[in-house]
Amino acid sequence: MSASGMITRRLAAVASVIAMAAGLATIAAEPAQAAVPDKWGFAYVNKPTAPGVPDPTHQAGSWPAPFKVHTTPGAIGRVLVTFPRIASKDGVVHVTAVNAGPVWCQAEKWAPSGPNEVVAVRCHKAGGAPVFSPFTVLYTTSTKGPFPAGRAYGYVHFRPTAGIVGSFNSVGATNTVTPTAIGVWTVRMPGLGSSTAAGNVQVTAVNPSGPAKCEIAAWTPAPSGQRFTVACFNGGAAPLKTGWTLSYQRGRSIFGGQPKLFAYTFNNKPSIPGPYAPAPPPVNFNSLAGINTIVRAGTGLSLVQFPRVGVLPNTVLASPFKIGPGFCNLLTLWATSPASAEVTVRDVACYNAAGAHATSASFITYTSSH
Repeated sequence: MSASGMITRRLAAVASVIAMAAGLATIAAEPAQAAVPDKWGFAYVNKPTAPGVPDPTHQAGSWPAPFKVHTTPGAIGRVLVTFPRIASKDGVVHVTAVNAGPVWCQAEKWAPSGPNEVVAVRCHKAGGAPVFSPFTVLYTTSTKGPFPAGRAYGYVHFRPTAGIVGSFNSVGATNTVTPTAIGVWTVRMPGLGSSTAAGNVQVTAVNPSGPAKCEIAAWTPAPSGQRFTVACFNGGAAPLKTGWTLSYQRGRSIFGGQPKLFAYTFNNKPSIPGPYAPAPPPVNFNSLAGINTIVRAGTGLSLVQFPRVGVLPNTVLASPFKIGPGFCNLLTLWATSPASAEVTVRDVACYNAAGAHATSASFITYTSSH
């Protein structure tokens, strides 16, 4: 039987069980104080070596029609992504490589250019050599606005030389970052607490001068707030003092808004065959009450399915959890079924620092623009 056939059979065998699950020195910066988000955009850069408009079915943003995202390749592995008419400040960027090999992507920098926001992205092979690769990229910025009860959103953009240079907390509290060792920081988001693990988190390395990759090394939820440990490394396995972004979402999309169609999950049992619905239920959210499921598709490979929420344009991001100096990416573009509205991510792939597949937990988030 083919691998896809085995997966389909497993899904059918446990569907009735899964259907029972519910998815659903310290440096401080004052958060920006309107609507959430103020400006946002995402894109799938499917042809990184070709200037022009990337995949129009996988880009969307708060810009007016008929504007589109444009890309401009530079040195090997470097692509400028121009988000039209959303120039702003204090926002965050997240990037995920889409590649069948051991490749990751990072943010280099971003800044307004006239009315546009321009994001520089760099991609690297395991070991750090630059390489052109397709990738997903998201930019968003928020200021204080009303949030329904039980939902939360926050982000931090940190630079070692400047501290927190961008921050948002949906209850208006002050996010903090505390360095604890070379390449390791503790992030606190007070007021966004939960009694158990709830929500999703994404992290992206930011470095303008060389390869860098980051992971969520620990997550400690508490009623008073969320606490995360961020650990970053160079192109190999050495800890690295670098910049990074971290975003936390609970009951909101990864760009901070609340479209009708979005979902996220935490693959916290990557070794089990599956399909399984991650627990506790608040880490496995689906805005239409579908049950997100995960199947182990091989060493370091996880097939993720988000039912009911699949409508274009949409995007997917993934971040590793407790992987050390490794990284995770997407093997290929996710599938969006017009008939079932199911999104299939085949697969999230995780690697060690040397580029070999490695079993690792990961955070996966999906959103449409609808």
